[in-house]
Amino acid sequence: MKERGPVLTPTTETELSEAVASATGPLRIEGGGTRPVGRPVEGEVLSVGGLSGVELYEPGALTIVVRAGTPLAEVEAVLASENQRLPFEPMDHRVLLGTGGEPTIGGVVAANVSGPRRIQAGACRDSLIGVRFVDGTGTILKNGGRVMKNVTGYDLVKLLAGSRGTLGVLTEVAFKVLPATETQACVVIDGLGDLQAVEAMAVALGSPFEVTGAAHLPAGPEGVPLTMLRLEGFAASVAYRTGRLLDLLKPFGAVRAEVDPVQVGEAWLGIRDVLPFAGSADDVWRLSVRPTDAPGIAALTGGEVFYDWGGGLIWARVPQGTDLRARLGAYAGHATLVRASAETRARIAPFQPEPAPIAALSEGLRRKFDPRGILNPGLMAA
Repeated sequence: MKERGPVLTPTTETELSEAVASATGPLRIEGGGTRPVGRPVEGEVLSVGGLSGVELYEPGALTIVVRAGTPLAEVEAVLASENQRLPFEPMDHRVLLGTGGEPTIGGVVAANVSGPRRIQAGACRDSLIGVRFVDGTGTILKNGGRVMKNVTGYDLVKLLAGSRGTLGVLTEVAFKVLPATETQACVVIDGLGDLQAVEAMAVALGSPFEVTGAAHLPAGPEGVPLTMLRLEGFAASVAYRTGRLLDLLKPFGAVRAEVDPVQVGEAWLGIRDVLPFAGSADDVWRLSVRPTDAPGIAALTGGEVFYDWGGGLIWARVPQGTDLRARLGAYAGHATLVRASAETRARIAPFQPEPAPIAALSEGLRRKFDPRGILNPGLMAA
């Protein structure tokens, strides 16, 4: 096992197991160090960056098995070599959060990171078919499999996705993947108010034209509201569906099509990585809401917002230290503090407090998998 200062960097699953089993205090689990979201955690750093590499890739079976510390870029490059991709379009947090390092595939799973395509392809956990991990006692566990036809009892695969290292340290993840898209286009509507935009996005998403992205920027690049609807697939299909969607959305006003796949890709990269809010010291919140409630909730934030997932996701930029939950009051959804200082994250719970029955279940799971309470302790505390 290599050591760099106070950081533990195991290079095998056995070494990681031994490091956890012999730990005498809290461990701060680290992948690429690109996503400091949650309560600040004090403890010895345990990095999984040394557990890197593709274990199994079967393009014909649409499956890939990767060690958790493998850089996301490496996974995407391997898939691209066979004209395939991860379905869920994971966000890269580095520009928004001002961090360095390389995102790892284990970090993506631990945070259940998903992008604009979630409305069509599902979240990260929906593509995850198997995991290996080390629990808080140092025991190596596995769940799921390396093929899509897998039936298990206790679904730890879904449980580990989004647990942010509080239940176990991921060592290996297996995914189902999809063929890459041949081209993409975007239907754009200029000048819509938020209510109209949510209605237009609902019409597009309810159509048979397979929209894979639906976003609205109240203050677009030119200061004019911009509603964006992405279509992907084979060139002939994209051209046909773009034309039909343009006809469908004509009642909403100034509708046009962007068919340059490079420009479309750049625009949706900006949505995926929340680039409109990059380079600012303000706090950034992520609100998961009912699309029909989105305009009303957005108006209460008192900050700058834009919408993804057809209005089901609001990104909000507010002054530093703003307790946005207190400002919003009760609503059907949850709010996550994504970008803020360590001081603010210590004062305001970054993750939505759970209802008492669910909180009790969550605490029971943590005691089961981490009885000593050493894995990212307090990271997700209310």
